[in-house]
Amino acid sequence: MPHLIRLPLHHPEDFDPSQTLDCGQAFRFRPAADGRWEGVAGSRFARFRQMGDALQIECWCPGGCENFWMDYFDLQRDYGALKAEAAGDPVMQRAIAYCPGTRLLRQDPWEALCTFIISQNNHIARIRRIVQALCLQAGPLIPAPALPKEDAAFTHAFPSPAAVAALNGEQLSLLRAGFRAKYIHDAAVRVTAGEISLSSLYSLPVEQARKQLRSIYGVGPKVAECALLYGCGRSECFPRDVWINRALSQLYPEGFPEAFSPIAGILQQYLFHYCRTCPGALDQEKTGAR
Repeated sequence: MPHLIRLPLHHPEDFDPSQTLDCGQAFRFRPAADGRWEGVAGSRFARFRQMGDALQIECWCPGGCENFWMDYFDLQRDYGALKAEAAGDPVMQRAIAYCPGTRLLRQDPWEALCTFIISQNNHIARIRRIVQALCLQAGPLIPAPALPKEDAAFTHAFPSPAAVAALNGEQLSLLRAGFRAKYIHDAAVRVTAGEISLSSLYSLPVEQARKQLRSIYGVGPKVAECALLYGCGRSECFPRDVWINRALSQLYPEGFPEAFSPIAGILQQYLFHYCRTCPGALDQEKTGAR
């Protein structure tokens, strides 16, 4: 049976589970019944619902998970103050107004690295399928509710680097990850061997952290930035995919404002979700339409 957690939201307008969990930064969550969301973070299955000024969580893991979820949803950061820093930029203001409840998830660095290796030249639905296959193949069972057979991946934790490193060629082929399978495996082998120290990525000078990650076979600038931003909370890191490159070329032809550098990664998340899901957002911005 799950136990209930109620986390206070001091500024509920700055948090929305659907905007946060469906904006392309994590791939193990989905909408559930009655306006809830459900999914797995690491080895914890939970269901979430925003109830006014609180986040209600049904959690199947052992007790004492409050701090985990507080950190995971970045609930101790003042997003109102963060948004105020972008108040003078009309593009960012419209992006924030479109998805004001988006927050940065504080994920496990290995899970972030692995899933964003999978994300290369891929779309979100297929990324989710590959991640599910990986969890079924190598992730241990975790406490979870009874689920249909087709949802069995939600009863498995994300696999450790050692578990992924132990997969053979045939097992990797079952993931249907294509060329990404060898990248996943190389990353797992190198992390397991201690050649890549994930714990050091939190505190290394950011250029050194980027260099360490980019030494992994198949890890380029975008994946390294994603791993540092979503896995280590390095908010100065600024992933660039096709949507962000398009936004920058049309909306910030002289470059993203230098003043935003310390929080560029978080602001990029608003911009990404806005440009990707708001019909005509780029055209409206380009023409100055409101």
